[in-house]
Amino acid sequence: MNKCTERIYNGIVKENPTFILMLGMCPTLAVTTSAINGLGMGLSTTVVLVMSNMLISVLRNIIPDKVRVPAFIVVVASFVTIVQFLVQGFIPSLYDSLGIYIPLIVVNCIILGRAESYASKNSVVPSIFDGIGMGLGFTVGLTCIGIVREILGAGQIFGAQVLPLAENGGFGYTPITIFVLAPGAFFVLACLVAIMNVVRAKAEKKGKPLPAAQGCLAGDCASCGQSSMCTGKVNAASEKKENA
Repeated sequence: MNKCTERIYNGIVKENPTFILMLGMCPTLAVTTSAINGLGMGLSTTVVLVMSNMLISVLRNIIPDKVRVPAFIVVVASFVTIVQFLVQGFIPSLYDSLGIYIPLIVVNCIILGRAESYASKNSVVPSIFDGIGMGLGFTVGLTCIGIVREILGAGQIFGAQVLPLAENGGFGYTPITIFVLAPGAFFVLACLVAIMNVVRAKAEKKGKPLPAAQGCLAGDCASCGQSSMCTGKVNAASEKKENA
């Protein structure tokens, strides 16, 4: 498996932001009332991820370490603004549905996390594919949650009625409205994460375990490869605690 393919596999399966790393929970729970909302939010985030990873990778040797986080935020905010205007201009219905959550992509921990842990330390092409992989993983997660919530809460998939509704006391599907409300998002997310854990457990029993997540976002500092800035802060904090 070459490096670019590995980055896509990593984002979709190995370190899926939604089901494995549990990142970006705010838009995950808020906008997935329908599959189209989840797909739209995921693709918008993917575009920002790819473009910001690309530019940050190009500028990685130019941006000083002391201002790298503010610089990353400026880069991400610029691409988010572009995506927001494009969605508002060409898909106004989606823009109205997603609302404030499009501008909030700026502070999505997936974007800043990949900029800090990968794009700022690797070349352009792998960084682009890392953005594609993590973005597609996020899109798959949001779309799956949106599909389950939409079909249970309205009997629809992508706005198309797939379960005939009960009318005038006749036979048919009665929507479970809690699934299009906030509590439904938690229920569906918990069930899908549980299914993912069962799949991982069965794969381990068969001797084909899915690789464990690695890197800064997964708490694996040994394989993270972070710069001395991060390590230095951790060591300094540890020394200060021991001296106290």
